[in-house]
Amino acid sequence: MMKREIEMPDYPKMYAILCAAASEAIDLLAEGKQAEAVNLLQSALSEAEDLYIGAEVVLQEDGRH
Repeated sequence: MMKREIEMPDYPKMYAILCAAASEAIDLLAEGKQAEAVNLLQSALSEAEDLYIGAEVVLQEDGRH
């Protein structure tokens, strides 16, 4: 019999990616670099989404007969 095990998304890593990007984007905006800030935020959002979507459902053999 197969056992279904769910791998949880790495929320702390996603949070760190987004917070670092937000902090850097604030600095870029203060320098008047809006396009760079937007690109940075879009890239970080995409990276965090990939981590979330990449969480897998893993099937494992139960071991019971």
